[in-house]
Amino acid sequence: MPDPLTRLRELQAGDLPVHGGRTLAYVYDSGSDEVDRVGREAVAAYAGSNGLDPTAFPSLLVMENDLVGFACDLLDAPPEAVGTVTSGGTESCLLAVQSARDSRPDVARPSMVLPDTAHAAFRKGAHYFGVEARVVPTGPDFRADPAAIAAATDDTTVLVVVSAPSYAHGVVDPVTEVAAQAAARGVRCHVDACIGGWVLPYAARLGRPVPPWTFAVEGVTSISVDTHKYAYAPKGTSVLLHRSPAHRRPQYFASADWPGYTMLNSTMQSTKSGGPLAGAWAVLQTLGDEGYQRLAAETFEAVDRIVEGVAGIPALRLAVPPDSTLVALVTDGSCDAFTVCDEMLTRGWYVQPQMSYAGHPPTVHLSVCAATLTHVGELLVALRESVDAAVAAGPVTVDEGVVAFIAALDPAALSDEDFDGLLAASGLVGQSTEGGLALPSRMAEINAMLDLASPAMREALLVAFLDRLSRPSRPGSA
Repeated sequence: MPDPLTRLRELQAGDLPVHGGRTLAYVYDSGSDEVDRVGREAVAAYAGSNGLDPTAFPSLLVMENDLVGFACDLLDAPPEAVGTVTSGGTESCLLAVQSARDSRPDVARPSMVLPDTAHAAFRKGAHYFGVEARVVPTGPDFRADPAAIAAATDDTTVLVVVSAPSYAHGVVDPVTEVAAQAAARGVRCHVDACIGGWVLPYAARLGRPVPPWTFAVEGVTSISVDTHKYAYAPKGTSVLLHRSPAHRRPQYFASADWPGYTMLNSTMQSTKSGGPLAGAWAVLQTLGDEGYQRLAAETFEAVDRIVEGVAGIPALRLAVPPDSTLVALVTDGSCDAFTVCDEMLTRGWYVQPQMSYAGHPPTVHLSVCAATLTHVGELLVALRESVDAAVAAGPVTVDEGVVAFIAALDPAALSDEDFDGLLAASGLVGQSTEGGLALPSRMAEINAMLDLASPAMREALLVAFLDRLSRPSRPGSA
């Protein structure tokens, strides 16, 4: 029987690196071995603890209140503000939608208003909780349009959402105007600061221009901020703050009408490991306010150097000047974003491709963290080389017949056999030498094809792709 830890290391060798500052999506690296060690040891120490019942594990309650308290101070929360630690940004966003819906039992068909740049988690919340999502276009600067949001708001609206910053472009919405409009109509206003909430307050302290977005803005009723992003905690924790206990109360769920224990939950989970919470608390204690300000300064120095370096690459430009730590890059007609992303990966850097949307072209997305700073020079060299290689190759193209075929399909009417054929034709899956599914090594042509598909077709194809990947390994079966 092989050693399972050895096998884990073998499997992990094929993953993106989570340290070293070269993975500019999905992971956030402080660059500190000590922070990493403290977080891992705390997770391990509390892996068996259960956050279901704070009276059984009171240490978890102490850590949660400490974490929420720090977030309250960071985000200008009033004295009566409260909060909850969740499993990540999506759960925080889902709970913001659920608590807004349940705060208005008088509304039979509730709605919420979202700028089109709002995170997809809110569309997920609409789907899960039966809330109509009214999505309104943003302006040319990718920021929410207060007039469009006001026009879409009516007596059924229970929530409006703004971002600080939006994920796709890294800009902060006009929170002051939107929150004031929402308050005037008695509607909750949630600020999705999942990715920026732990770094933008320090940006302001460092003298960088940051539009108002915290609880200091009248009308903001809740804020989500992820600790497993720029608080550099282990995956996965987030904090959802409410302006008052009354705002949070609809979030709670209790059920005593059965013969077992009375279920009482503050989040969507019941049983939950104490490990992630302990890891976040331990990292918070290690870094503290001064540590986070230092890491923020390093991160923004990296952002500034990347922005400056991109200006010297002719085929590349900023989609919009970033307000925070997220940088979106657009290519000119000489090359394409998808090939640039592939070329970066061959040079040891993972940057994220983003599809075109609402007439805006695809982008190369960078989530910059503190660990990136010492490697900015290498990053810019790799970026220039990748763009040069993409220009030499020319923009990726999709066969016109494939384009016409996809455009004619109705994703709602496709069978499993149709999907299998499409997946094979697209190159999304192939057969490996072991007989399972093989993932493609380059994605430019596949992404270009997906970029031409309608959002509904893209969703259907990727759901089918995930379904085919997620099949059980059963060594005991012949």
